[in-house]
Amino acid sequence: MLLGIDLGTGSAKALLLGTDGITIGEASSSYPVHAPHPGWAESAPSDWWLAVGEAVRKAVGNYADQVQAIGLSGQMHGVVLASESGQPLRPAILWADTRSSTTLSAYHALDATILERLGNPITAGMAGSTLLWLREHEPTVYTEARWLLQPKDWLRLRLTGEVATEPSDASGTLLYDVVSDNWAKDAIRALNLRYDWLPKIIPSSEIAGSLTAIASEHLGLRVGLPVIAGAADTAAAGLGNGLLQPGLVQLTIGTGAQIITPRSEPIIDPHGRTHLYRSAVPNGWYTLAAMQNAGLALEWVRGILGLSWEQVYSKAFSVSPGCEGLTFLPYLTGERTPHLDPNIRGAWVGLGLHHSQAHLMRAALEGVAFALRQGFEALEATGFKATQLRLAGGGTVEMLWQQLLTDVLKIPLYTTTVAAASARGAALLAGIGVGVYTDANDTSKLAATPTLAATPQPVDQSLEEAWIRYQSLYPRLAKM
Repeated sequence: MLLGIDLGTGSAKALLLGTDGITIGEASSSYPVHAPHPGWAESAPSDWWLAVGEAVRKAVGNYADQVQAIGLSGQMHGVVLASESGQPLRPAILWADTRSSTTLSAYHALDATILERLGNPITAGMAGSTLLWLREHEPTVYTEARWLLQPKDWLRLRLTGEVATEPSDASGTLLYDVVSDNWAKDAIRALNLRYDWLPKIIPSSEIAGSLTAIASEHLGLRVGLPVIAGAADTAAAGLGNGLLQPGLVQLTIGTGAQIITPRSEPIIDPHGRTHLYRSAVPNGWYTLAAMQNAGLALEWVRGILGLSWEQVYSKAFSVSPGCEGLTFLPYLTGERTPHLDPNIRGAWVGLGLHHSQAHLMRAALEGVAFALRQGFEALEATGFKATQLRLAGGGTVEMLWQQLLTDVLKIPLYTTTVAAASARGAALLAGIGVGVYTDANDTSKLAATPTLAATPQPVDQSLEEAWIRYQSLYPRLAKM
């Protein structure tokens, strides 16, 4: 049996996978994200550690002695500054944190050839820009830190005592050259950032270390278990869902939303709106449109309206498309694709006395769907045509919500039965690492067959008008 651990933004998930691809056990444990100041997003790594122990014990149950290897996945872009032994020197700064927007001018001043080789738009919340902020505002911690780690790489250090990273997470730091496939030494030197604290880069499916006695006691597993390098959560989810062939597209809705498609070569977005990262397989990449406010925005609206998730859908879909002129812009934490604007904020626009709680909720769902359409169109503009759009993640299971998504995106949507795709991908990487599977292609036979979930209905004029209205509002909101 193979164990996959996914260190997400708000929870740790553990999945025990049989070598035949059948899920044996699954569990999660949540932890808080703190916002001590507007635009900040931090977590305590000690909370991650406690949650991982709880989730693993629940998922593994009575099968602890049958676990053959551990694979990891985790949220991207985070910064954990740690001592030699892995002790965090401050709370982790997460991907949704926008404080580093004040540092981006240093990146924009780089030579154009250096910027191009980074392969990604310059945005707040990436590790490189966060480090510039830390150097300026917390110089003592910046100087004293021995290691700069991504969240799942910090977790692996706690599990094994070994320090490393792998291409899929490294390529999301704005410190990585996606062309030469290594740390971007020229960019790091030009930014006057430290190079000595960067971990070595090893393949995603390579054994990175073995479980220490302390970690084995915490997880309830045997000492010495191989721990595989793993992958960033989106890359791991792609593997978990069998998303290996160019032309396939996957939409994952969680706290944020990601739309990805595999690439066989590093094609950099000439418009600078989408991201190019290494995938979890050798010589593989993927293009990604990243929207920061998906489940995050819907959960916020649900909370302030005091609705259960059952009420969210029953009320929202009692209202006609277009919400009778009401539009929601979901930019609660700024936005990445396509606007690259960390300072933009959300709004309901067009409120009238005739609008109810149900209108507010439906407008939120439509606003998130419209944001996804903008991301999807930016992805297609990089030079490919989607042959299939798959849904992944826990934020896409409601049928009425699926229908709204397909009506807005104008493409049939397929679902798979994989609920914890990132943890599953991590488990599959563990299997590759210890020789259970030959390679990533060998795992594709274990992927669930996608099922058609929804097809676009005839064009609804009110929904089309709402889409046009939505697109017109960002330029005006950005000027405020």
